[in-house]
Amino acid sequence: MNDATSLNKPLPTKGNRPWQGRVGEVRHLGLVAALVLLAIVGLITEPDNFATSGNVVGILALAATIGVITVGMTFVIIGGGIDLSVGALMALASVWATTVATQSYGPWVMALCAILVGTGAGLVNGLLISYGRLVPFIATLAMLVAARGLAQRMSDRKTQLIRPENDAIESLSTTKLLGLPLVVYIFAAVAVAGWVLLNRTTFGRRTFAVGGNPEAARLAGINIRRHTLALYALSGLCCGIAAIIIMARTTTGSSTHGDLYELDAIAAVIIGGTLLTGGRGTLLGSILGVLVFTLITNLFILNGLQTSDQLIAKGVIIVIAVLLQRRGLRTPT
Repeated sequence: MNDATSLNKPLPTKGNRPWQGRVGEVRHLGLVAALVLLAIVGLITEPDNFATSGNVVGILALAATIGVITVGMTFVIIGGGIDLSVGALMALASVWATTVATQSYGPWVMALCAILVGTGAGLVNGLLISYGRLVPFIATLAMLVAARGLAQRMSDRKTQLIRPENDAIESLSTTKLLGLPLVVYIFAAVAVAGWVLLNRTTFGRRTFAVGGNPEAARLAGINIRRHTLALYALSGLCCGIAAIIIMARTTTGSSTHGDLYELDAIAAVIIGGTLLTGGRGTLLGSILGVLVFTLITNLFILNGLQTSDQLIAKGVIIVIAVLLQRRGLRTPT
């Protein structure tokens, strides 16, 4: 079957039902309503601290790191996979980019190193899954352990500081445009590029097809292995960009960066409406999910609540989101 011709024909994926588009719109409105409700709670509980410009900027800067990772995670999950290694890959990229040898070449090489390390590790994930036939859960779990261990060995479990002559990295967090640090604009650029790639290109259509019905996608001429490899490379690329952001915000590279970020990213994707089984999802929903979780974290910090309470609240939200997904899937056509 001709590849170009077959791609113009609708593939039988899980996202072709008209009612699912309406469900997605309702979910987005629900997430916006949740953001408004959380903002109201913040104004009531911490009126002197929540509505300050510094706090708003802090929320957006915190969302930038996990948000870039979530963009890549959205592609992977829509494509029918999962990536548990994103936090560890970000840590490894930050450590590799802040070694003495790398820093001696200047900030641009540091940034390039972070991107290459993240993308390279993502390619390894993709090779293991596509051509090694490993289950994504197992392959990325192994990468999580290996990448975190390699980061610890490279840094000798020590935090690596960015040298003063490489302060161009730090300036991404300290330099502001229209009141917002540059890292927020990096996040916005990645989100817009991801939206265009997912919704306006053949790559995006193939991602939905592969996640929704792999066999139909294969019969339509899509190279499933090559596309899966590209999805995990894209996730790794996002981890590399996130490493640059975390280095800018903390002026360090550390093996502890990104701890549990994989869970936050997956949770944001889930409450954003993306099916864990693949084939359906939106990047806008994932971004709104990131903002919801970031705002929750901010409220807990401002109110002096414990981290354990944050984790409990996030767990409850995830369970509710999955239950709503299952209910939505039972909606009659």
